[in-house]
Amino acid sequence: MISGMERKVICALDTQDLDEAIGAVRRLKDHVGAFKIGHGLTLANGLSVIAQLRDAGARRVFLDLKFHDIPNSVAIAVREAAKYGVWMMTLHISGGPAMVSAASAEADLYPADERPLLVGVAVLTSLDQHVLTDHLGVQRELTDHMAYLAKLGLECGLDGVVSSPQEIKHLRSVVGNKGILVCPGIRPEGTEHHDQVRVGTARQALADGADYLVMGRTLMAAEDPAAALMRFGLQGTPA
Repeated sequence: MISGMERKVICALDTQDLDEAIGAVRRLKDHVGAFKIGHGLTLANGLSVIAQLRDAGARRVFLDLKFHDIPNSVAIAVREAAKYGVWMMTLHISGGPAMVSAASAEADLYPADERPLLVGVAVLTSLDQHVLTDHLGVQRELTDHMAYLAKLGLECGLDGVVSSPQEIKHLRSVVGNKGILVCPGIRPEGTEHHDQVRVGTARQALADGADYLVMGRTLMAAEDPAAALMRFGLQGTPA
């Protein structure tokens, strides 16, 4: 049985290989609370992959396609994705209040027990202050920009925000208990950052207020899920 702590873990299926993804779901379904899929699996296999992952044991599927377009287009995207019964999906808050509100209104058409959670991306974990300011022209401090977009997104109907471990504590103080915080960039201590620059540990992110932790390569490749969770510092931790 999945513990309260393991229920907070989302395994990112970072592959375009459906067989590999199904194998990971079968190994990890009793150790994590949800599975995240993105462009790799959906572009290669279509959204019907969601049903195949469910058949393999994925109880909750997080569709991470980060919708960002004009309001009507994003509303249509939410409508179509929701037909597949996804638990959660992402969009870019930088699409603006009209876009976010249109997405939220579309999600609200579903009954409470079928409505997908909408979480907004403010600043990708692959970006730092230098890129944000010198290349993208955003003059706010990164943490302040995250907080501004988080509040905007929640005011427009989002259920939560995606945040790196480094901004979780500040965001939790800003949004209080109003929204859920989904935290990618989780790494065991002393391991490679890969293409993410704002990372942190699972225990610290949870202590700072994260509701869900997204873990990818290390967990997906694990033949021994319990040992992998121990590397993250989670196995045996109370909820």
